[in-house]
Amino acid sequence: MRVDGTSLHEVLLMVPEEFGDDRGWFARTFDTAIFDRAAAEAGIAVRSADFTQDSQSRSRRGVVRGLHGRGGRGEAKLVRCAHGSVVDVLVDVRPDSPTFGQQAMFELDDERHAHLYVPPGFLHGFQVTSESADVCYRIDRPHEPGEDIGVAYDDPDLAIAWPDPVTIVSDRDRSAGSWASLRSSLI
Repeated sequence: MRVDGTSLHEVLLMVPEEFGDDRGWFARTFDTAIFDRAAAEAGIAVRSADFTQDSQSRSRRGVVRGLHGRGGRGEAKLVRCAHGSVVDVLVDVRPDSPTFGQQAMFELDDERHAHLYVPPGFLHGFQVTSESADVCYRIDRPHEPGEDIGVAYDDPDLAIAWPDPVTIVSDRDRSAGSWASLRSSLI
């Protein structure tokens, strides 16, 4: 498994190595020792043992989920696409971060099997770019609905360039607040 840094401070991309033969393929999608070593080298406090909950979603082409985050002490997560493909978007909402307010897109799919490590203090969302996609999340603490924060997927200040026309968005995501409002509450 290879671990790559990204343009966003403390965000890591873990890319498993696939081993194939006439039966198909095998890949180790997560390794605690590799994650813990990479996290320590990057100065990240979260360790593999801190993850407490796994979740999975299934969505159709064009669906956008997000942009969601957690207030308070935030929420670390590992995100991967187990089936299909998505474009995953992160926005750094940590006021003291050197990449505060910056965003990045990552392609996650069932061919590369990459995991995206999202540290506490990020908005997260994705758009499905295949016919359907299953996205798996490993989260470091139980969900606390009162700490939810969000920004509308089509916020003009963020101007996220979703790769495909947006087909379905939940009422919650459609009515989420603005980046300007969230930003002013953070700084």
